[in-house]
Amino acid sequence: MSKINLTPKSGYFGEFGGNFTSELLYPALFELRKVFSKLKKDRHFLKTYRGYLGSYAGRPTPLYFASNLSDFIGCRVYLKREDLVNGGSHKLNNTLGQVLLTKTLGKKEIITETAAGMNGVATAMAAAALGLTCKVFMGVRDMERQRLNAQKVKLLGGEIIPVKRGEGVLKDAVSEAMVYWIRNIHTCHYLIGSTVGPDPFPEMAAFFQKIIGFETRMQIFQQEKRLPGKIIACGSGGSNAIGIFQAFVNDSCELIFVEGAESAALSSGSAGIFQGTKTYILQDEYGMDRKTTSRAAGLNYPARGPQISYLYKLGRIKAETVNNREAVAAFRETVRLEGLLPALETCHALAYLLRNKGKFSQKELIVVNFSGRGDKDMETVLKI
Repeated sequence: MSKINLTPKSGYFGEFGGNFTSELLYPALFELRKVFSKLKKDRHFLKTYRGYLGSYAGRPTPLYFASNLSDFIGCRVYLKREDLVNGGSHKLNNTLGQVLLTKTLGKKEIITETAAGMNGVATAMAAAALGLTCKVFMGVRDMERQRLNAQKVKLLGGEIIPVKRGEGVLKDAVSEAMVYWIRNIHTCHYLIGSTVGPDPFPEMAAFFQKIIGFETRMQIFQQEKRLPGKIIACGSGGSNAIGIFQAFVNDSCELIFVEGAESAALSSGSAGIFQGTKTYILQDEYGMDRKTTSRAAGLNYPARGPQISYLYKLGRIKAETVNNREAVAAFRETVRLEGLLPALETCHALAYLLRNKGKFSQKELIVVNFSGRGDKDMETVLKI
């Protein structure tokens, strides 16, 4: 197989990506592309960013050998502990980078969207640490089931903007944030929390999340002296998955992307245009997005990011689905076996592993990206 390059060409990853937005956003997007292209090579910016990753975010995160889970599954299982990043998920890797970029732009306000609440918390944290104001758009349905994270945002000085339009979930929060950005384009930056949206957002989020795969590659060689046979990550937009996958994309490792069965854009969708980019999306015969019903708020999104779509179209990643029932069962099993509380999003990756118990050789080496902590999901799990 020829070498895969995840650097976009004119904003595209193969046929996916691009910029399908209102012309009112063009000046901001072109400015963002210009500034990001410069900063990603700027030594001072990168040194400052890495400093915050270490002293504020708490990186590097450990690669944990899950011995009880390994015995139960029948192979060697490692967990990349992104739940130990300050704030409880991988999201802070991206928010710190984009808030630093916003200061370079000379803007004072950050806006973002959130569903599970982890991106909202991480954005509010980064904004507070670096002296910017913050607005977080959150669907009213997600506010109900993620009350803890909504309260955290407020305590951190962020303002929660309830979104009542549509289903009151993630896609609606993105749309509302886009409208606000258009109206306040000269004073605020829209910090998109995943590898979604128009160029250059997918590349930016992937760039700031690549630290996950970089660390994992070094750590697995230190501990096992070999590459893993499989790397498993959950996702909707897919920033945690791209974060770990991109370090191994040109190796022989099998890359497994697990999406919610109730929002399976790769397994059940098709290519289309959604919220500024061309990608895989669950859509009806009229090109309208279909309703999703995942209990994991962060996976309740009808589209995938363009990098994930590109790798899937190439056949480089394998798409699997896990339903709500399996995800909740994986939560309980992981707590029992390892004393860890995984986010319901993360539980999709773990559920795929548990479903395949006994099907791996004892020497098989598997890494699961443990993308987030599950305190936020306790009420949901305990009600079932």
